[in-house]
Amino acid sequence: MGILRTGTTSAAVRIQVSRTGRPALQSPIKAPRLKPAGLPTELPLDQILLGDCVAALEALPPASVDLVFADPPYNLQLGGDLRRPDDSLVDAVDDDWDKFSSFAEYDAFTRAWLAECRRVLKPDGALWVIGSYHNIFRVGTILQDLGFWVLNDIVWRKANPMPNFRGRRFTNAHETLIWAARGEASKYTFHYEALKGGNDDLQMRSDWYLPLCTGEERLKDEGGAKVHPTQKPEALLARVMLSASNPGDVILDPFFGTGTTGAVAKRLRRRWIGIEREHEYARLANERIAQVEEVAEPELLEVTNKRAQPRVPFGNLIERGFLKPGTMLFDNRRRHIAKVRADGTLVAQNHLGEHKGSIHQVGAAMQGLPACNGWTFWHVEEKGALKPIDDLRSIVRAGMGKLG
Repeated sequence: MGILRTGTTSAAVRIQVSRTGRPALQSPIKAPRLKPAGLPTELPLDQILLGDCVAALEALPPASVDLVFADPPYNLQLGGDLRRPDDSLVDAVDDDWDKFSSFAEYDAFTRAWLAECRRVLKPDGALWVIGSYHNIFRVGTILQDLGFWVLNDIVWRKANPMPNFRGRRFTNAHETLIWAARGEASKYTFHYEALKGGNDDLQMRSDWYLPLCTGEERLKDEGGAKVHPTQKPEALLARVMLSASNPGDVILDPFFGTGTTGAVAKRLRRRWIGIEREHEYARLANERIAQVEEVAEPELLEVTNKRAQPRVPFGNLIERGFLKPGTMLFDNRRRHIAKVRADGTLVAQNHLGEHKGSIHQVGAAMQGLPACNGWTFWHVEEKGALKPIDDLRSIVRAGMGKLG
């Protein structure tokens, strides 16, 4: 996915300092230490906070962020150079920001930033964190200990993974994302219907097949080398935001890197806050985001949520003449048949006997299942073709909207 270019001015960089207990960022710019006392009432929207993530998070007001996307250090623990069979050096992750002296130090760091993320999340907010086998299990345990409620783990299957050059293990062809609500009672955002509609009307699965960040999207220096070793593809962030946030929501990334989260958030008309300890990454992120163009028509980002639409009882279709008593309904393969009754219920029969009840009850009984969505299960025949009765409900809803 290429970067769209405009003449938009760059977001400001705020300079902060590092938290004690982690290597401090060396900088000629002096700034006062962030303090949790006297928290600001206004969020530093569309800005990068330069410094250690925990110190920067401590300065943000509580319950102020809708969504967190975190790509923390993986603590890869590389014991030496990684080389290909021809003895050429692999450009692996060996930066200082990924090095910790022990698992205990990594766990303490993880607990600190996750606790602050939970504090700044709104009650119905959620967090996404990505990692590899080196760290994701430790992260998952800690976030559960802190009170986050795990909703899904997502497997990002890489279409073009780096080969395993030594040939002693399986090729690492995936990374894992954990999606967690702030708490068990959180009413988190999830655009189920929109994801399904964009996936050929199939439920979006928990394994995402997406390529690594390559081509024009990959930031490179003047010599053609990768600027950041683990730059994430914009397609991955776009799916996260489209599934779990709304236009205008505040997206926080405590490990901002070269700004993929900010770039996608701006394009999708979300607000963003980035935290990054490396000056050069922050500079490049600002330049990158300044070139991103927002979706020009905000209505293109509107998500249709069927659950928020007016309720239409099945009997309403009969009252309005869309269906008549005695009309036969079928499943999409014509294996099951039911007859519409005047009171808005169905009657059907199979080897288990006769079944009467709602479209959902009869649909479940005919399949021997505990539950069924009758709106999508039952179809009506028109001109030799079957169409879901949900299509008739949509027509009724459209008419209700015009009346309103």
